[in-house]
Amino acid sequence: MRALVLCAALAASAAAGAAETVVVGSKRFTESYILGAILREAAARAGARAEFEPGLGNTGIVFAALRSGAIDVYPEYTGTIAREILKLEGNPPLGELDRRLAPLGLGAGVPLGFNNTYALAMRADRAERLGIRTLSDLALHPALRLGLSQEFIARADGWPGLRRAYGLPQATPAGLDHGLAYEAIAAGRIDVMDVYSTDAKIERFGLRVLADDRGYFPQYDAVLLYRRDLPQRAPRAWQGLAALAGQIDAARMIRLNAAVELEGKTFGQAAASFFDAGAGAAAAAQRGYLAALFGPDLAALTGQHLLLVLASLAAAVALGVPLGVLAFRVRAAGQPILAAVGVIQTVPALALLAFLIAALDRIGTLPALIALFLYALLPIVRNTHAGLAGVGHGVRQAARALGLPARDTLLAIELPLARPTILAGIKTSAVINVGTATIAAFIGAGCYGERIVQGLALNDHALLVAGAVPAAVLALALQGVFELAERRWRVPGRT
Repeated sequence: MRALVLCAALAASAAAGAAETVVVGSKRFTESYILGAILREAAARAGARAEFEPGLGNTGIVFAALRSGAIDVYPEYTGTIAREILKLEGNPPLGELDRRLAPLGLGAGVPLGFNNTYALAMRADRAERLGIRTLSDLALHPALRLGLSQEFIARADGWPGLRRAYGLPQATPAGLDHGLAYEAIAAGRIDVMDVYSTDAKIERFGLRVLADDRGYFPQYDAVLLYRRDLPQRAPRAWQGLAALAGQIDAARMIRLNAAVELEGKTFGQAAASFFDAGAGAAAAAQRGYLAALFGPDLAALTGQHLLLVLASLAAAVALGVPLGVLAFRVRAAGQPILAAVGVIQTVPALALLAFLIAALDRIGTLPALIALFLYALLPIVRNTHAGLAGVGHGVRQAARALGLPARDTLLAIELPLARPTILAGIKTSAVINVGTATIAAFIGAGCYGERIVQGLALNDHALLVAGAVPAAVLALALQGVFELAERRWRVPGRT
């Protein structure tokens, strides 16, 4: 009955006016993907032009995307808004959270109907053997091995506060992806992991959720976090989103999570099944490798990947070759230039992306292009410098004897002779950038990394392979193209 009421509300809102545009975002875990797909579907059924930017990363990145206007709305949890975003203690009501978000141009509302709190869990058989039922009991077993997600370790309402509240003696572990932690705890490689209370895998893996006996974790009621002008800017889309209020209880959310994680349905199929009974029922229990590899998104992801690689490479060539020439010609500038491009290469990719998001106040293609451009500079600059250094001194003396000016000597003699080395540097940058570009999926720039990110979230080997294989094929193809170019432009007399 509730589904019929919801569909009726969406149909009524779709009948009014021209199309509106709303951009939905999500974090990088199964439930957020599903809820994001439901929001996109709700807005689309209301008659809006709805776009979905899935798997943008952790809270900080998605919230930055919302503030910058890169997205209009995403599913969030009241406890996260209070502790992580607004730095509030206790369990402030939704109205209070909305009031405090208003100065930022944001709003919180539309409670979806379920609470998905953080928790710690153990294999039930091991917990029973050790007599562990509550979080307080963990303090009696300092040797337990923890496997906690990176975000839980870093969050104000995560491991640091929990450890203080319960006086836990265990050391902070290295971060472990949430999807992989289930496999690790099942195999006995870790003893304790963080979970969400609506995780579908809790029952399947036979885990015991430890009671929060001191009430550390706040309520994590699922709500919408949105730009405050959205209801006025896109009233029909907002009507469709508002119709979701109270429509998803905990049991239903667990079933939706199970449809993706246990039954092999896509996020879109799970979202469609929320609105239409039986939708996606034909999905296979296990996603096949070939079906995942040649999925309908392959062409779009290939285009996005090529755009990132080729555009960043072209910019790197345009700047890197002149920088290499300058480093060779101006002795005082050589070491600073080579050192600068070398230091850039040592900066971790995700750290550089986080910096660029903050500096540009946006996510998506632009920060990804700039990051790839910076990473592509080192091989091009170094090989240009090395290629020019390898030109024989006698050749330059002959050019001077003929009266050629320095500019003509560079363009007509030195660069052509250095061309094979320069081209090798460009080839190296291109191949490296094909692999590095996969990280762009963490900030909403698409490409093959989108499959890898989703595969990690679901621990889906087929999706992981479906993202890795095309990237490897593309790298080999680009290498082949450059090797053909090297043969075509090889300087006579050089091997």
